[in-house]
Amino acid sequence: MSFLLALLAAQVGPFATSGSQPVSPLPPEVVEQKALERKKRREAAGSAPVQAPPVPSRLASCLSAVDADPAEAAQAAEEWAGKAKATEKAQAGQCLGLALSRLNRWDEAETAFLAARDAAAENDRALRARLGAMAGNAALARNDAVTALTALDAAHRDAQAAGNAPMAGDIAIDRARALVALGRSGEAADALAEARAAMPGNAQAWLLSATLSRRMGKLAEAQQQIEKAAELLPIDPVIGLEAGRIAVLAGKDEAARKSWQSVIDAAPKNESAAQARAYLEQLGPLQGP
Repeated sequence: MSFLLALLAAQVGPFATSGSQPVSPLPPEVVEQKALERKKRREAAGSAPVQAPPVPSRLASCLSAVDADPAEAAQAAEEWAGKAKATEKAQAGQCLGLALSRLNRWDEAETAFLAARDAAAENDRALRARLGAMAGNAALARNDAVTALTALDAAHRDAQAAGNAPMAGDIAIDRARALVALGRSGEAADALAEARAAMPGNAQAWLLSATLSRRMGKLAEAQQQIEKAAELLPIDPVIGLEAGRIAVLAGKDEAARKSWQSVIDAAPKNESAAQARAYLEQLGPLQGP
């Protein structure tokens, strides 16, 4: 019990007895002590520095500008990159690449991302991996799978060196896309297996795996993979479309109809719904016994 509480507990309260004794005042030294404590608290509050709101980093400001006006942001980022060095130069290049991507200037975006990657510190493997993956995706967007794979392979090595398994898994998905475009399905399947192991909760990895397995004629694997994708994303039109394709190839027309109808029911005006209707028309009416 504190000194003040002990004093208060020892005093006679107004409801403690039936007598008319007045309540004893606090001793003068206690009153003085409490006044001194209040004064110290006021002074401390007055001298405490006022916390200013956090100032956005230049990269964050640049990325916000990309959303507002990508052309203007690209110009500003290019000027920034011309004056910056090291990590700041890498950040400027990242912003420039994203702005150019918004403008569908994929060649220039790829160049910007690669320059940003090269400007990043050698020991910052995670940053280099991220920028290299962006360069690879820019190359994929302009249908240059060979160049894309070169950038993505380097990014994958950087992510592994950084010990970042989820990032390596994400890049493995992009590598699989490039490998499929190059007709290297077996290597693409290996890349997707890595992605599933690194990110078992990633529905996209399971969906792409199911699609590739279907194309390779591995329908049992495709069925298991699409079921996992649907478990992770129960209402997804792309997964519903793929589930129907796998079912048709497996001779399960009724299951296909249900999958495609679920796509239509979930979002009747969606582009996937239009595709599902086309599939149902091609499949024809349900055959009677």
